[in-house]
Amino acid sequence: MSDKTFGFETLSVHAGAAPDPATGARALPIYQTTAYVFEDADHAAALFNLQTVGFIYSRLTNPTNAALESRLATLEGGRGCTVASSGHAAQVLALFPLMGPGAEIVASSRLYGGSLQQMKNTYPKFGWAAAIVDADEPENFKRAVTENTKAFFIESLANPGGVVSDIEAIARIAEASGVPLLVDNTLATPYLCKPIDYGATLIVHSTTKFLSGTGTSMGGAVVDSGKFDWSRGAKFPSLAGPEPAYHGLNFYETFGDMAYTFHSHAVGLRDLGPSQAPFNAWLTMLGIETLGLRMERHCANAAKVAQHLEKHPAVAWVNYAGLASNKYNKLAKKYLPKGAGSVFTFGVKGGYDVGVKVVDGVELFSHLANIGDAKSLIIHPASTTHRQLSDEQRVSAGAGPDVLRLSIGIETVDDIIADLDQALAKATA
Repeated sequence: MSDKTFGFETLSVHAGAAPDPATGARALPIYQTTAYVFEDADHAAALFNLQTVGFIYSRLTNPTNAALESRLATLEGGRGCTVASSGHAAQVLALFPLMGPGAEIVASSRLYGGSLQQMKNTYPKFGWAAAIVDADEPENFKRAVTENTKAFFIESLANPGGVVSDIEAIARIAEASGVPLLVDNTLATPYLCKPIDYGATLIVHSTTKFLSGTGTSMGGAVVDSGKFDWSRGAKFPSLAGPEPAYHGLNFYETFGDMAYTFHSHAVGLRDLGPSQAPFNAWLTMLGIETLGLRMERHCANAAKVAQHLEKHPAVAWVNYAGLASNKYNKLAKKYLPKGAGSVFTFGVKGGYDVGVKVVDGVELFSHLANIGDAKSLIIHPASTTHRQLSDEQRVSAGAGPDVLRLSIGIETVDDIIADLDQALAKATA
């Protein structure tokens, strides 16, 4: 494609892929191979020394994965991208170049329960620590910063509560603190929100969700803005110091605004090994082609469902940022002008027991632990995704005993509403 600026939908279809030069095939090939033949000994040496770009081994790089990486970087307005085997793998991969024993991150309390569990119980095994703060007050990040802080971590649109973070305000504090801001943009997708435009350094995705769109393909991604000075304050020696595995090469001096992405492939994927399967990357590329169309329907359906539930006699409250009554509505209009997403929570009168009965009573909805599918999904977080947390932590994360999480699909909206109505009626009979 030329340097012309194309629209989001055009880039969703074309960025990162072109007709195959060898065969003329219009669809992106699936390069289902482990390794690649070198031209000669000098070519092999140059690849291993990072003196030339190319393919060595599919744990590090793969042409199908590279196409997905190019497309995601383009859509997010980033400089480079690294795809991984899952969203959780992407989170570890994202932090790996920044952290070391004794390092800390400051993270929002409004995160997916699995992410909070990862930060509280798994990261300490690496010698990393996480300070969890209420992101509704950005100054909490500033108060939690120490000399060991290496990053901030938030979700643009939080799972499960639909909380919208004030990205720009938190980014300013991160910049003043000399650390990067990592934003999980899974629920919003780059169609609804582009955190890099508001100062984010790194974007994390579970591509398993809306980007893939059909519940078929596990994957994750880290997109680098290319705008952070990794040499600042000598806080990030992995990126701006000598790398022993490459004869003292300094990634930031050598690769500039591509330093983070090169490190993630040459060191992160090499040593941690969370590579995405090429077939999953291919399916995700296919899914992204319809991302804009799907997100329009997801958001339109979700808004109608939320408005209906807000008036339902069996419903105590609805937390959807697209509602005028919602405390995050103003932030949603700023950061999510095309729609407030399709994942939100609501509370049922009767608490835990009624919540369980609702998920047992749905017929069109699927009761499962996923979001971002074309199909409508439902779950009771307190008994599933957030059950590892304490009662207090669940409430703080927006997953109290009465909470149900919906991921509204692209079915006929009247059918979605009718299914919820009949399940609520049965649960409260």
